[in-house]
Amino acid sequence: MPNGADTHCPYCALQCAMTLTPAATASVAPGPAPAPAAEPSQPTPPLEVSGRDFPTNRGGLCRKGWTSASLLRHNGRVTEPMLKGSDGVHQPISWDQALRLITAAVKDTQRQYGNDAVGVFGGGGLTNEKAYMLGKFARLALRTSRIDYNGRFCMSSAAAAGNRAFGVDRGLPFPVTDLDTASVILMLGSNVAETMPPFVQHLQGARDAGGLIVVDPRRSATAAFTSDGGGLHLQPTPGTDLVLLLGISHVVVHEGLVDAEYVEKNTSGYAAVVRSLSAFWPERVQSITGVPATLIRETARRLAQGARAGGSYILSGRGVEQHVDGTDTATAAINLSLLLGLPGSARSGYGTLTGQGNGQGGREHGQKADQLPGYRKITDPAARAHIAKVWGIEESLIPGPGLPAVELLTSLGKPDGVRCLFVHGANVVVSAPDTNAVTQGLRSLDFLVVCDFFMSETALEADLVLPVTQWAEEEGTLTNLEGRVIRRRRALTPPPGVRSELWLMSRLAELLEAPSTFSDDPETVFEELRLASAGGIADYSGIDYAMLDRGEAAYWPYPSGSSGTPRLFADGFAHPGGRAVMVPVTPSKRATRSFADDSLALATGRLLEHYQSGAQTRRVSELLSAQPQVRLVIHPATAASRGIAEGDYATVTNERGEVLCRAELSTAVRPDTVFLPFHFPGQENANRLTEAVTDPTSGMPEFKTSRVWVRRATSTPVSPVLAEAGLSLHAKEAS
Repeated sequence: MPNGADTHCPYCALQCAMTLTPAATASVAPGPAPAPAAEPSQPTPPLEVSGRDFPTNRGGLCRKGWTSASLLRHNGRVTEPMLKGSDGVHQPISWDQALRLITAAVKDTQRQYGNDAVGVFGGGGLTNEKAYMLGKFARLALRTSRIDYNGRFCMSSAAAAGNRAFGVDRGLPFPVTDLDTASVILMLGSNVAETMPPFVQHLQGARDAGGLIVVDPRRSATAAFTSDGGGLHLQPTPGTDLVLLLGISHVVVHEGLVDAEYVEKNTSGYAAVVRSLSAFWPERVQSITGVPATLIRETARRLAQGARAGGSYILSGRGVEQHVDGTDTATAAINLSLLLGLPGSARSGYGTLTGQGNGQGGREHGQKADQLPGYRKITDPAARAHIAKVWGIEESLIPGPGLPAVELLTSLGKPDGVRCLFVHGANVVVSAPDTNAVTQGLRSLDFLVVCDFFMSETALEADLVLPVTQWAEEEGTLTNLEGRVIRRRRALTPPPGVRSELWLMSRLAELLEAPSTFSDDPETVFEELRLASAGGIADYSGIDYAMLDRGEAAYWPYPSGSSGTPRLFADGFAHPGGRAVMVPVTPSKRATRSFADDSLALATGRLLEHYQSGAQTRRVSELLSAQPQVRLVIHPATAASRGIAEGDYATVTNERGEVLCRAELSTAVRPDTVFLPFHFPGQENANRLTEAVTDPTSGMPEFKTSRVWVRRATSTPVSPVLAEAGLSLHAKEAS
């Protein structure tokens, strides 16, 4: 067994550095507490976690990072292939049996319904090697175009906006440490204080200068940093972020705050954007967003002053992007940054905060529906020819574009839809919009294969569950929110019976008689990825394991023979002619709608203690004890009008479903808005209520402004999370 390793946290895209060493005493995590009144015991992890100095975290970790090793020997771990019987119970089978079943299912499905009846759903937490191989496996071994991933729920709108404005999509086009010296930072729809706490240190300079400006309908933990002279909190009506950005841009233009020299030299489309802003003077924007006109003007002036003096940055997050107009909203933020001359300047910039651990690298190398490695378009003849040469195949063997995530999930079990599905690194029963419909789709499949560490809610629906390695048991690379490629190192031998997904794909490719080669060695796969990405937008050809192991910083694009690109846009943008493209955008009717009856706008988001669908963090007793069940954050006046008191149970309903939850009264949320975290399953699952309508450009679902009705509950819900942990609600209340 290895003696430990320098590696990175398995959770968010900040990818905080840590060192893993064998624990002095390690044991398997205990199961659920035997008595309802007992707390789940904290497992003794096999590895000890210590923070390691790295630019993103400087030795610090959040609660999730400190407890990340707890799951490595948890007794809920899946360690054998598990086949669901006719009684609905999963029973262990051998790997040989599992591989034969999968091979037969794929061949039978495609013989009856065609190649695209087999689909693949990937994840933004997979290593670069696994994401690359998954795209190749889908297209060559499964011969299907039907592949997409859960990053469609996270970064797709920001990516689409970045591509059309800059010609490239890299979350932060500069190292995160550049933010340290900023005097003004506009934070749009991101609660980093809870989602990636070590990031907060990079906001301190702006806060000390009184220049932290946070846009969020909630007074989140991040918005709270603007108090005591730290900056401004703008609290718009949900879904009106685009209008707000147009209002700020209107002020920049009409008060003469535009960096005219920069715009003339570096952009196109300025005149059309100026015309599109004419209808969004601050007082009108106030009437739509609820943000006072004085704050709109002050925001514009502060950003302009910071750009001229101490440095201004605009950062966007999912709060403004997870909408049906998310691409246009991100575009409006980019237009504002270009008007001010921020992108590519020495001390200012624009960026978007990637969420998942490999959300950046996971969207670059082929698991998106329309994409080939190196961030190439699958419809580009030159791109197809390049990849075909690397793979040693005829170009005609590469399928065309598939379906984005929501459309892929909607097609499950339907005529001409997917009938056999592989899921890697995702828990769609909790994380997808309109999860009741998604669950029904999964149940209508002929065969569902899920690769996971635990029996997640999606795995429980599977015909076959395959046990795969966790983060500390594998080698590979990831790409963090700065576009920096980093190394994941194995610190622990996986349990017997657990296999890497690279091993699985290479074995299945052989059984399915796929063309090309499929290796199960991560470094060999990365060497192929280098060749495949060469010349693409996301060029990794100059990066290798040896340089990463030496600790060299590697920011893409990193063509062979170069020294990489820590900061993009210093010499122009990635469009022909080197200019950024400013695109005029206008709000849709949906964005400016109001609810006339007693319905409310539901916003969803994260908690400090949990991550994504909670499939991992809900199994860490320390994190579960801190946040054991879903809570509805509701304004006291709104709650009082419905007869709801603090701690009461409430129902949140709409035409798609119902959630039962505890009420938490707080003035941090607007009276017309309620907030639910999305980490919980079953009757506590917020995504029962979200709508599967999508942004027409990016395919991003509308997660942030679902229309709901809230009432006091007439019965006490049973929490599936606490039930699994052996706790009752009443026992938790008493503790």
